[in-house]
Amino acid sequence: MASHPTRIPDAVSLPELTVRGMILGALITVVFTASNVYLGLKVGLTFSSSIPAAVISMAVLRALRGGNILENNMVQTQASAAGTLSSIIFVLPGLLMIGHWQGFPFGLTLAICASGGILGVLFTIPLRRAMVVDSELPYPEGVAAAEILRVGSEGDEGTPSSGKNASGNEASGVREIAFGGVVSALFAFATAGLKVLGESITAWIPAGAAVFRLTTGFSLALIGAGYLIGIVSGLAILLGVVLTWGIAVPVLTAVTPNPDGVAMAAFANGLWQHKVRFIGAGVIGVAAVWTLITLAKPMVDGVKTSFAALGKSRGARGKAEAPGRTEQDLSPYWVIGLTLVCVAVWVVTFGVFLADAPLSFGGIATLVVCSVVFAVVFGFLVAAACGYMAGLVGSSASPISGIGIVAVVLVSLLILSVSQASGLLDTGAGSKLAIALALFTTAAVIAIATISNDNLQDLKTGWLVGATPWRQQVALLVGCVVGAAVIPPVLNLLYNAYGFTDALPRPGMDPSQALSAPQAILMTAIAKGIFTHQLDWSMLGIGAVLGLTLIAIDAVLAKRGGVARVPVIAVGIGIYLPPTIGSVLVIGALLGWIAQRVLKARAKAKGEDYGPYAEASERRGVLLASGLIVGESLVGVAMAMVVGFTGSDAPLALVGSSFASTSEWLALIVFAGICVVIVHRVLATAR
Repeated sequence: MASHPTRIPDAVSLPELTVRGMILGALITVVFTASNVYLGLKVGLTFSSSIPAAVISMAVLRALRGGNILENNMVQTQASAAGTLSSIIFVLPGLLMIGHWQGFPFGLTLAICASGGILGVLFTIPLRRAMVVDSELPYPEGVAAAEILRVGSEGDEGTPSSGKNASGNEASGVREIAFGGVVSALFAFATAGLKVLGESITAWIPAGAAVFRLTTGFSLALIGAGYLIGIVSGLAILLGVVLTWGIAVPVLTAVTPNPDGVAMAAFANGLWQHKVRFIGAGVIGVAAVWTLITLAKPMVDGVKTSFAALGKSRGARGKAEAPGRTEQDLSPYWVIGLTLVCVAVWVVTFGVFLADAPLSFGGIATLVVCSVVFAVVFGFLVAAACGYMAGLVGSSASPISGIGIVAVVLVSLLILSVSQASGLLDTGAGSKLAIALALFTTAAVIAIATISNDNLQDLKTGWLVGATPWRQQVALLVGCVVGAAVIPPVLNLLYNAYGFTDALPRPGMDPSQALSAPQAILMTAIAKGIFTHQLDWSMLGIGAVLGLTLIAIDAVLAKRGGVARVPVIAVGIGIYLPPTIGSVLVIGALLGWIAQRVLKARAKAKGEDYGPYAEASERRGVLLASGLIVGESLVGVAMAMVVGFTGSDAPLALVGSSFASTSEWLALIVFAGICVVIVHRVLATAR
């Protein structure tokens, strides 16, 4: 990897993990974790907090003076870990929906979140070199965060300049990020805040009994992420969208009777949510296993390298063979020790969770061991796959809940088999406890998966700016603990204020105001379906077969060489994610491809090499895409706080529901215009 002019070299040591940085990171953590918990429960999506955290950190530390790019990086690392851990809400509300909990116990929730997050950090440390340093994965949000840190830290203490034209490059870079951020923020405020622009547009096309869907969302942050992931992954996501809404849903709507009174759109969406989405989960599950297999050797090599580096650092005593600063991971002894501590905490946590089970001590101990071993082993196995997904499409767009679906299926089958022998399922209360244990175990896996998903993204940012890996890993551990402490009170606050679908804390509450918690409903339905023997396995099986087929096709394409590939996880993402998200990622990737094609044509016409000719334009594109992500992320945080404070779904709306159709077409026109402006601005550098 080529060195960037503002990458801090190994020989330079700057303050990184500072007390003021950790305090600032903790404060940012509280805001972003609360915002993510609310948004996740409301609409089923969370956002990556690393980029807005980097922006806030730079502003605060610059005002305090003496900051540098590495200290800023540590703050965003800590805050992003905590914000990502909020994805635990994809499962935990299910415990209230089945009536096992009446609130979120602080101790149990803290323990499951903190220990899972810490394990997520530890499990990905051996993967850092294989998946961050030596990998070609784009890591869109990691790269975007690095660009923002570089531009924002120009001129800070200890930060190298970008060369003889540093001031001009800095000003240009700030302008590009600011331009993208302002445009994205204004557009997001007009859609999510004022409601004068729609958030998506959809056309339902009936063909006999079959129903097709053409749709796109209007998210400039996803345009930025799509621009950064590239055309190969973008086309793979498009394939998943086409397989879903061009084949699977139309076929199912044609052969499945539509109950009277169900609208066409609701009927098709219901089939996607309850059937086709499981095909995507099956594809993601198979791809996750395949990713683990392909990364087994690099992961083992990473572990060997870590121990070898430790031995060299002890034996060399300053000799040249000692690893450089930017190659120093957390000591393997610390990794092993912390892992054992987290496992011990989980044993106690699961024991407390099952303390009231109508079983003997031996029966409870068996369930505790099975649950903890499953969570640790499966969490370790999916860590690589989750990191790969983050590297492919970014943390925000990674379908962690797809991993959760696979986990809840497997752990439910495990607990079902064990519980039948112990007699736990003989009573209604025992069956409820078994379902609750399956959900609680899945929550532990989700905690590992989400942090694994985020950790490598942050380590990519750190590698690009020249951070010390072990210090960054410590910041991630701190972020996990702080975030885990914030999540339980926020969950209790939101539950008592709004309630969840199928779980209202008080009689007389308005069910229409309840938070939907869509992933928690889905996970709960799966667990119930398995224990009641009513789950439809056919969709998961179809997804598994499709995943294996795509793996074979990708292997053939790899042997042929060239850029044509089929990233299987990306296809699964296209199937699993709502099409209003997947379609925008595809559009962003297409914009990047169009810009690249034009640049190649211009370079050829001028008789110049593409690399030097397009370098400035490509950098401008990355900065613009980064700004797009920043602007919408900051508005998302602000709107979540406004909505939570007012208790209204649309407190700033200027128009009512009668304007919805008009707002969609207005948004389409503005959105298309912005896409044209983005490409034109990227190409303006190369003349």
